[in-house]
Amino acid sequence: MRKCIRCGSDMKEDCGIKVGGYGYGIVLTSDENKRFGDRMGSPKVAICPKCGEVSIYLEDTGKLK
Repeated sequence: MRKCIRCGSDMKEDCGIKVGGYGYGIVLTSDENKRFGDRMGSPKVAICPKCGEVSIYLEDTGKLK
């Protein structure tokens, strides 16, 4: 369970993130200079129900190594 860095409350995990008006979403890549770098996956979002803090994280970190 993720804890909020601001207030310490339990965060609601496994939320998504979308770019307004588009269905493409966001994909993390290993090299910003390559048009199609190695894809590391889609980011997940955790939201604090108490203060509204938003945390973006990568669930599978295996591709970072």
